Amino acid sequence: MEIKGKKAVVFGGASGMGRASAELLAARGADVVVLDRPASAGAEVAAALGGRFEPVDVTDFEATESALAAAVEALGGLHVSITTAGGGKAKRTLGRNGPHDLDTFRHILDLNTVATFNISRLAAAHMTRNEPEDPDGERGVIVNTSSIAAFEGQIGQVAYGAAKAAIAGMCLTMARDLGPFGIRVLAIAPSLFDTGAVEKIPDEARAALVEDAAFPKRLGRPEEYAKLALAIVDNPMLNGQCLRLDAGQRFGPK
Repeated sequence: MEIKGKKAVVFGGASGMGRASAELLAARGADVVVLDRPASAGAEVAAALGGRFEPVDVTDFEATESALAAAVEALGGLHVSITTAGGGKAKRTLGRNGPHDLDTFRHILDLNTVATFNISRLAAAHMTRNEPEDPDGERGVIVNTSSIAAFEGQIGQVAYGAAKAAIAGMCLTMARDLGPFGIRVLAIAPSLFDTGAVEKIPDEARAALVEDAAFPKRLGRPEEYAKLALAIVDNPMLNGQCLRLDAGQRFGPK
């Protein structure tokens, strides 16, 4: 799909990989709405790229539907949806204080899996209203964010790994569901990236985190995620899969 002139939304677009994706989309000529938490820097990011900001907590599923509808109305349509919103909390299945609590497990699945599915289903409904593009009849592209923890979850990542594995597992089925409408669905599974979650970690500790990467032995950069997200949008033969973005890294147990 040609990116110039397209209408795009980025959930989690106020920082990190989402912000880099929003900025690169705008630089390539897309009209962009940034969606993120009300207390985020979303308004400043959107203003800097000439876009619009819609505040939303993605775990409020009804509010997400309203925010997306407002974004699509402002854009005048929707062709690209990128979701990077998510997060986790380290907790073992069985720890010193007893079993993993269900409330935390449910919250992490809501924040990652359910929120991502909710955004995807709603975005797809908006995309079906587009005129199909020749020669393939494409109407839209959905890019979600998994993690290599989906495949090599570390100790304490049982909820996060399950949530991200579900996002990876949705790709093919959702792509098959939406194929008749000309909508593609993919996910990106990053390794450790230089975002807010790791910014306070000392350099020496950062080096240890990526010691088992093949090359390059460093944290990923948000713009590298953005480049892959836009390559997915650009290439119509990419569909129905989760792409690792990890410098050949495979997480060990801890």
